Amino acid sequence: MATRFSLISLAGLLVLLALGCAGIAFGSTPIAPGEVARVLAGALGLGDPVAGPLARIVLDLRLPRVLLSVAVGMGLAVVGVLLQTTTRNDLADPFLFGLSSGAAAGAVSVITIFGDRLGVWTLPVAAFAGALVSAAAVLALMARQDGRGPERLVIAGLAVSFLFGALTTFLVFSGDQRAAYSVLFWTAGGLGLASWTNLPLGLFGAGLALATGLALRHRLDALLGGEETARSLGVDVGRLRLLVFALAALATAALVALSGVIGFVGLMVPHLARALVGVRHGVLVATSALLGAILLLASDLVSRILLAPQELPVGIVTSAAGALFVLAVVLRR
Repeated sequence: MATRFSLISLAGLLVLLALGCAGIAFGSTPIAPGEVARVLAGALGLGDPVAGPLARIVLDLRLPRVLLSVAVGMGLAVVGVLLQTTTRNDLADPFLFGLSSGAAAGAVSVITIFGDRLGVWTLPVAAFAGALVSAAAVLALMARQDGRGPERLVIAGLAVSFLFGALTTFLVFSGDQRAAYSVLFWTAGGLGLASWTNLPLGLFGAGLALATGLALRHRLDALLGGEETARSLGVDVGRLRLLVFALAALATAALVALSGVIGFVGLMVPHLARALVGVRHGVLVATSALLGAILLLASDLVSRILLAPQELPVGIVTSAAGALFVLAVVLRR
């Protein structure tokens, strides 16, 4: 298994590197790979620095976007692993528990009503706050229940999701109708907000998800045998479930605050990773992070070149891939 994991990791890293180079080279303005290499070498001090529009496109626009794609893909995939294990629900993903609807409500309130009050940070801050409010609402509902089983978490998350979805629709219809396109693009997911300024927020979300999965991997492994088995091994299942959800909510809030609602990454990738490396969470979390980064980077590349120079919301591409994936699983079973 160790050799297989090493080979999968090496192959995945090579694919990720190739997609990253393609993500920088292709877009509404194609750039030759040699020019991309020259600009990057100059930025790293390995050659003469390159200035002008070419350098700005590579260094200020496309490189942060590639890095944000990697961070968001990694984070959402790992959060999907965490939630599927703790809820024992194969259909659990970061957006099943109201996190995306809360972030969407926060962002839409800025787009349609409040306006740009905090400069470039207005949209990420509003989306982050909305996601945290929705997560707090789910946790508050869970705290009022005697049992903290996975089905209660799912029901609470769905209730909060529908509530914030209704609020988002109300804000769209009651606010500035001229902002409808911006609302549609954000709620369908996109990486156009990527910049060196806000990239640390995305890296924080991905890092938190990875750290949670790796730090709790033994307790999550114990949960695979069922709640009774986990309790017999000394795991407080209710506390573990709330801890994982709280940390996953914080990580997801940081990610969707920059990328909008990108669905199916957290649903698909854990299943693919389990098929490759099994269910032990040490290798599963690492493999899911790598596959999530590859999936989102490839989806973003498709979204930018499919109707170039027009850009599609990346959520459309991931949703199409996710629908095909779910259909294939249903037909196979």
